[in-house]
Amino acid sequence: MTFSIIARDPASNAFGVAVSTAVPCVGAMVPWAKVGVGAIATQSFTNVELGREGLRLLEYGLSPRAALEGLLAEDPGAALRQVAGIDAQGRTFAHTGGECVAWCGSREGDGYSVQGNMLVGQSTIDAMTDAFEASAGKWLGIRLMAALEAGQAAGGDNRGRVSAALLVTPMDATKGPPPLAFDARRYETNIRVDEHPDPVAELRRIFDLMLRMGREQR
Repeated sequence: MTFSIIARDPASNAFGVAVSTAVPCVGAMVPWAKVGVGAIATQSFTNVELGREGLRLLEYGLSPRAALEGLLAEDPGAALRQVAGIDAQGRTFAHTGGECVAWCGSREGDGYSVQGNMLVGQSTIDAMTDAFEASAGKWLGIRLMAALEAGQAAGGDNRGRVSAALLVTPMDATKGPPPLAFDARRYETNIRVDEHPDPVAELRRIFDLMLRMGREQR
């Protein structure tokens, strides 16, 4: 149904989620992130409480594993869920229920997790991982966008494409000099594309427009 990536940038303490799927309004359901707290992607027969309550528990200091395992233990549909989380320490946790539709799985790395279900295969996850790691040192939004495009290029959702979203929290205000003009890193990025024949490409177009507007203000 969905492929996504969650991540934390240790240099700026920003969190983000990028996702695409074959149903509409993915940006309202899957990506969850909060400044200074963490990020969660909840998908596959999506239970939004895993995102909402998961962030609340992370804010209380629980690890992603403790927070999400606790919520899944109370969820009668846990076997159908896929969820991943990351916290302010960069700790990750990913769960793929035994009844998720194949191909399904995840891959965790240093400060990120990639996951998907109902995909064409493992290649989607691997391509996203490779793209994210290859863009190390760049702004988190750029890295997440590159990973999402790589997943789409590798096959993505085996049912096709409908919606995509990118959510990135602002960087830590104490890091870096005061902005002299628009700087996308200092604001929340929340871009959603719905009911589009090529949502990842449209997400890229809007993302690039946002960055270009920032450059033109300098």
